[in-house]
Amino acid sequence: QVQLVESGGGLVQAGGSLRLSCAASGSFFSINTMGWYRQASGKQTPGKQRELVAAITSGGIPNYADSVKGRFTVSRDNAKNTVYLQMNSLKPEDTAVYYCNIAQYGLNYWGQGTQVTVSS
Repeated sequence: QVQLVESGGGLVQAGGSLRLSCAASGSFFSINTMGWYRQASGKQTPGKQRELVAAITSGGIPNYADSVKGRFTVSRDNAKNTVYLQMNSLKPEDTAVYYCNIAQYGLNYWGQGTQVTVSS
């Protein structure tokens, strides 16, 4: 069983910054991809309409959605089994519930989600 615990969401004005953290615990392989997805308000059906924001492999290779390139940075600390998302220059359209994800060998595990709200 894998547990993911997110922290760092909140309310921020447009142009501001937030940093999300997600700590993984339990039984998982060292080779995996950790990342962040988001789901805009009003579309909270689990597993649906959830879009990739950024992910990073255990080898440190990142991948970003076009909408966040240049503004968000994903990183991880393998020793702590933790993934981070530094979000700068936030926009109102970034408002969503952000979910931590760990993917390995075809399996996906999700955190409970953390709300990020960007006011204009």
